[in-house]
Amino acid sequence: MIEVTALESDAFVFFGATGDLAFRQIFPALQALIRRGHVDIPVIGVAKSAMDLDALRARAHDSLVQHGGVDPRAFAWLAAHLQYVNGDYHDRETFRQLRTALGGARRPLYYFAIPPDLFATVAEGLAGSDSHHGARVVVEKPFGRDLASAQALNRTLHRSFPESAIFRIDHYLGKEPVQNLVYFRFANSVLEPIWNRQYVASVQVTMAEEVGVEGRGRFYEEVGAIRDVVQNHLLEVVALLTMEAPVGRHPDALRDEKQRAFGAMRPLAATDVVRGQFRGYRNEAGVAPDSHVETFAAVRLFIDTPRWAGVPIYIRAGKRMPVTATEVRVEFKPPPQAVFDTASTREGDYVRFRLSPNVTISLGARVKLPGEAMVGEAVELLVRHMAGDEMTPYERLLGDAIRGDAMLFVREDAVEAAWRVVDPVLGNAAPVHEYEPKTWGPGEADQIVVANGGWHNP
Repeated sequence: MIEVTALESDAFVFFGATGDLAFRQIFPALQALIRRGHVDIPVIGVAKSAMDLDALRARAHDSLVQHGGVDPRAFAWLAAHLQYVNGDYHDRETFRQLRTALGGARRPLYYFAIPPDLFATVAEGLAGSDSHHGARVVVEKPFGRDLASAQALNRTLHRSFPESAIFRIDHYLGKEPVQNLVYFRFANSVLEPIWNRQYVASVQVTMAEEVGVEGRGRFYEEVGAIRDVVQNHLLEVVALLTMEAPVGRHPDALRDEKQRAFGAMRPLAATDVVRGQFRGYRNEAGVAPDSHVETFAAVRLFIDTPRWAGVPIYIRAGKRMPVTATEVRVEFKPPPQAVFDTASTREGDYVRFRLSPNVTISLGARVKLPGEAMVGEAVELLVRHMAGDEMTPYERLLGDAIRGDAMLFVREDAVEAAWRVVDPVLGNAAPVHEYEPKTWGPGEADQIVVANGGWHNP
């Protein structure tokens, strides 16, 4: 159990209360926390709209109907304790009204469910109304679009909040399977002796999506696969796979080790990256007819530490793939001496973590076939996790932020270190290759992994 000594927040304020993020994620997370008895503080929405408080309550109800269902008792509590400040973020009066609504609260949690270009405006408004002392603030990714903009965003936030009060939320870190990956690594001793360059041949991380951009062409034109999922979600997974064990039980112990892993990642070169774009992407609404934005990226990454030096880590992410799945595969080197029939086999032993859509942990090995001959076959020993009453990522992360537990949130140094890894290959540093929908990306992606036997498709 991680030790958390911070005082709990005594009010929850979410800016952008009438927006899409509040509708899809925040209201359902709040109801779930209330149902579990984890929230008993004022809830204040802030936005500029034609809505009044009754309309915001109705929107919250609609949100719950569409995203998990309405718990009558929990929703009744939320509706009774929900407040609303309707005002412009550029108007000082909005923040004076918010200060009044906060009453005696001295440790509010502010959730910026707003575009990053409004962060400075809202942070300055909170400071101007003396509403920032003792507060915490949750901000959503993207944390910038490159290293320079991430550093500028951090400077903006630090003008009103210390780093210890800033909770950068990446919902991927709140997913149960990602938590299970960390737990499995450090709660068992079986992996530690072989979790290093002496035994590991390579690591593959694949995030495949059957869907395309789903009407978000204009957004995707500004992002692309590397910014959308590689720089954040998938580098986070790699850091969790390769970091050393946390020293101590304080939330920053884990984040310190992750930061060391990020800091040891070698910046990518154009020769380490293959970018792809599915056929038909340029016909999407909001997409330029000559777009060179990638909907697929495959990268080869190295981590320059004594544990991992020389071990290639392959990351692949793409849209319009044959399946939707996220999977980690750690491939081991073959035995030093081929005693039996293993010399001709392409695949070595492996550990596989399936993170979505179902959760499995498996070990690939060889066993002897029945009969006189000493020949074998590849088998997989499988553990499948059956979902129970699990917290959603936003429920887990919002509850942690209220309690002041920062372990699953992204720290400033980690954000900037991750951008340093991908900064050299952003934009058109590498050419974009067209690929057919329902395939595993352009054929050129096979070249960066050919020395390690090719990609393993989920």
